[in-house]
Amino acid sequence: MARRSEVLIGDAAALYGLAPSTVRWWERQGVLNRPARDGGKRLYGDTDLRRLGLAYLCCVVGRMPLDQAAVVSSGKATRDAWQEAIDAQLVRLERTIAELEAARGYLRHALNCTSDDIAGSCSIMDAELAARTPRGRFPGSDLVTAARAARPAGDESPVLCPGCRGPVTRTSGGRPRTYCSQACRQRAYRARRRE
Repeated sequence: MARRSEVLIGDAAALYGLAPSTVRWWERQGVLNRPARDGGKRLYGDTDLRRLGLAYLCCVVGRMPLDQAAVVSSGKATRDAWQEAIDAQLVRLERTIAELEAARGYLRHALNCTSDDIAGSCSIMDAELAARTPRGRFPGSDLVTAARAARPAGDESPVLCPGCRGPVTRTSGGRPRTYCSQACRQRAYRARRRE
């Protein structure tokens, strides 16, 4: 039974709009320390709720990977260690923001393009294709020549990663790979979860 100065996991989770299973998962991953228990039930006091709030800010608002959020929110790391984890996340966020700003810039251009057929005669689109797609690996060639050169020898069609549009290497056996790396797979998973 929860004491007056403590709440059960359902109330603690509800305070931040989380499911109790998320709080338990964060605990198993080291993001949160194990709280006190009474009769097997988790009890959360003020300090525990503040730490849960910090975990929420790191994981949900700050989009930190769980292992990095654990460094910040568990209270077990040194100041230098948790600052380094935050700094690394800031670098990742800055990279993502730059990518999103580039996407916004191009889409604004596309929206305001004066060409009747943007695919047919837009020099800005040509520059974007060269800079941001695998097509850029074949500078100075027309698109048909570049398309022929892009196909790996002996392969009918290259498989491109849906995350970064980079090539996906084929495996000798087993299930064919969809993503170029585990990081791209995880980014796609997190994007689907947010939707």
